[in-house]
Amino acid sequence: MTEAEQPGTARFWQWSIAGPFLLVALIWGSTWLVIKDQIGSVGPSWSVTWRFAAATLGMAVLALVRRESLRLPTGGVKVALLLGLTQFVLNFQFVYRAEHHLTSGIVAVFFALLLVPNALLAWLVLKQPVTRGFIGGSAVAGAGIALLLLHEYRMAPPEGQVLTGIALNAAALCSASVANILQASDTARRQPMIPLLVWAMALGTLIDGTFAWIMEGPPQFDTRPGYLFGVLYLGLIGSVVTFPLYFRLLQRLGAGRGAYNGVLVPVVAMLLSTLFEGYRWSVLAVAGSALAMVGLVLALRARNPSR
Repeated sequence: MTEAEQPGTARFWQWSIAGPFLLVALIWGSTWLVIKDQIGSVGPSWSVTWRFAAATLGMAVLALVRRESLRLPTGGVKVALLLGLTQFVLNFQFVYRAEHHLTSGIVAVFFALLLVPNALLAWLVLKQPVTRGFIGGSAVAGAGIALLLLHEYRMAPPEGQVLTGIALNAAALCSASVANILQASDTARRQPMIPLLVWAMALGTLIDGTFAWIMEGPPQFDTRPGYLFGVLYLGLIGSVVTFPLYFRLLQRLGAGRGAYNGVLVPVVAMLLSTLFEGYRWSVLAVAGSALAMVGLVLALRARNPSR
């Protein structure tokens, strides 16, 4: 096996690495804008339900194509249920509601801070150390996010509810972080990835649908082509296509360099927000974006999770 084939030693500028890396960043960076279009004519809970119904079917087909059994080892269903609840129910129920009050680019940048609660929970639950450099970089990124949110607050109309959006976004961030730590547990790592995702998405969809029926009434669906495209794009392209590519990148680049995808995603999201949502930049917003990106890079370099 050559050096380029050793786990974590592949060269980034190889097209087999750079191509999937950029593709995943472009897709995930665009999903935030597509979510924005899903909100309005259909209740957010039903939009989340349709998204993961499509994702479940797509992931099940992928498992069949790869000839993987959907059976899970001991403890697998319990892990899938917890993962479905935290990742595919709470996380996205909060995210879709947050985008009622914040532009999609801001939500994406806020979510780039996911590595911070991830590291803190890993320290508390998994006893993984946190370096001073990581804390410093996270503080810089947090200051940048604060400037962006201040800009958002100043630009919001009088009836805007930016603080509500921030609270919902923070709740989504915490839910996603719990899901990430769950995936890092010994029991979860013993589960085959694709079948676990199929079960987690399926159980999450059932919970989402039940919650939607209670909160928003009988099933709702928007028949316009844009809404249908959004459901399929988020469910199939945003989940079924990207997850296998991303996990393969982590295997070849290592977790450290692979995590830099999380820095590029909000850049794509902010550019798309500028083009399609009319996001208005200011000195405060530019400074906040720069601080956030620099802080994230510093935190990732300090954490050095590849080793």
